[in-house]
Amino acid sequence: MRPLRYSINVTLDGCCDHQVMIPDEELHRHPLALADLGLIDEYEFVVHPIVAGHGPTLLAGLGERLELKLVGRQEFRSGAVALRYQPSRVTARRSACPRTPGP
Repeated sequence: MRPLRYSINVTLDGCCDHQVMIPDEELHRHPLALADLGLIDEYEFVVHPIVAGHGPTLLAGLGERLELKLVGRQEFRSGAVALRYQPSRVTARRSACPRTPGP
């Protein structure tokens, strides 16, 4: 069986808001479900040199933290960079945002 690759365009701040195209919430749920089940063999993120400052972020709502290993990269004249990763392991999410201890 061929490996399953998840590929998406994102901004530098992780925004994957495709509202300028045909919005389809269902299309965004499938990768999340596949990632939660550990069924994605390779991730490819084409990162564009833009900071959106709003919108949904990549794989928001993922049940567990994914640790990824960089396996390839390609730079484009536009400034975009395609980064290819393979899962190295899946670990339980402890917190959405790590907190620093107070004084």
